[in-house]
Amino acid sequence: MAKEREIFINGQIDEKGNVVVPGCVRNGIDETSANKIFDEMSEFAKYAFNKSHAACYAVIAYRTAYLKAYYPAEFMAATLNSFLGNLDKIPQYIDECKLLGIEILKPEINKSDRKFTTEYDEFKKEDLGTAPKSYNAKIRFGLGSIKNVGTVPVNTIVAERKANGPYKSFTDFCERIANQDVNKKCIESLIKAGAFDEFEQTRNTLLASFEKIIDVIQSSNKRGLTGQVSMFDLGSEKEQEEMNDIKYQFEEKEEMSNKELLSIEKEYLGIYISGHPLEKLRNQIEAQSTINTMQLRQIDEQMNSQMLAEDMSRNEKPKFIDGQKVKYIGIIASIKKKYTKNNRIMAFVTIEDLYGTAEIIVFENAYINAGKSLVEENIVVVDGRLSIREDDTTTIIANDIKNFGEQKQKIFNLDITNADEEQKDKLRGALRYFHGDKNNINVQIRINEEIKPCGQIYLTDKIQEVFEDIIGKENVEIGML
Repeated sequence: MAKEREIFINGQIDEKGNVVVPGCVRNGIDETSANKIFDEMSEFAKYAFNKSHAACYAVIAYRTAYLKAYYPAEFMAATLNSFLGNLDKIPQYIDECKLLGIEILKPEINKSDRKFTTEYDEFKKEDLGTAPKSYNAKIRFGLGSIKNVGTVPVNTIVAERKANGPYKSFTDFCERIANQDVNKKCIESLIKAGAFDEFEQTRNTLLASFEKIIDVIQSSNKRGLTGQVSMFDLGSEKEQEEMNDIKYQFEEKEEMSNKELLSIEKEYLGIYISGHPLEKLRNQIEAQSTINTMQLRQIDEQMNSQMLAEDMSRNEKPKFIDGQKVKYIGIIASIKKKYTKNNRIMAFVTIEDLYGTAEIIVFENAYINAGKSLVEENIVVVDGRLSIREDDTTTIIANDIKNFGEQKQKIFNLDITNADEEQKDKLRGALRYFHGDKNNINVQIRINEEIKPCGQIYLTDKIQEVFEDIIGKENVEIGML
């Protein structure tokens, strides 16, 4: 290394006196500083330029590139499985699947395993090895990636299905997993994720009925253990079937609106899978926006390739440049608030359009002006400018964010006209506790005829019950702005 150090610091001259390597000193760097730089490089090189290490990376890079090119569905399924249960990471790789043209199938109780799996069109198994990329492979969503569904219950569900055949109905499922490691919360999550959509009941019907059905089954099992006989155990086979119809009473309800279904899917799967809330607005969005997520990705691809250099060499002006004013329309997926060193609020807002997600940087003025528009699942128009950097993902810096069109927003109304001081204190505590980065509804307080805005909170059915317990069910309602 002594020779390399000498060349690095003082340079190298050939036999004819020509400078081959100028060295640091000739470039105006003093010898002490040059030695320090070389020492740091030498230390870093022990890891960064280790040949065996680099060779291993090269082999892995080659193999993964080959698999992604020729077996994209299998490769992406394996990648998704490496983030099983991580609802923050899964959507990123689902977007990549969409770019590769791989269809994502929703979870089904009789087809999904714990992990993401691949499904194929009708091909002979031996053909798959001889004709890569020629088959239409799809990825089936794994039950283990549904929110609030743990590994143990999923393993139980899949093992029972493999041992005794597909589940014939929702009640058949409940009977077969009764007294096992599958609790009510798990079943509720499976319903909301659409895992039972192949059966005849709506999700709303199942949500209204499943607890009573499970209670009936568990009660029947307990009687069986104690040797008791109920009227359901008596009579002929036909009579028992008729009794079962009475035994399992479904509280029939109409299905939720498409918007509600998609919202629940997003919450429990991390993605919209059976549709997209912006699909009906496609024509309006395309007419009013000047950029979409696909075009943002194309900018990044150009920055990482020779295309931009070639365009510049031909003196062709690129379609999008750094600092260019743009209009982006999408639905808010997440909001992460931060405070700068100067204690000024800002936010990183993830917005999803029909082609994927984009990051919007919102500084204090734009954040304050956006007001009630910055709520998850709200469709917004972002007026801003592009931030294009060579080594970073292209983002949009917002100047203004407002609601898109005439859409109505939900509002959480709390009437405290007759509330006492203790109730008001509890209410203040609840509003603070449920306020955070995932706010999804605006709140307003009513006192007699006076109505005041009261910020935003994250609201679910369970959280609504907390507020109902504090000030009474009759004083809590969800309305529309």
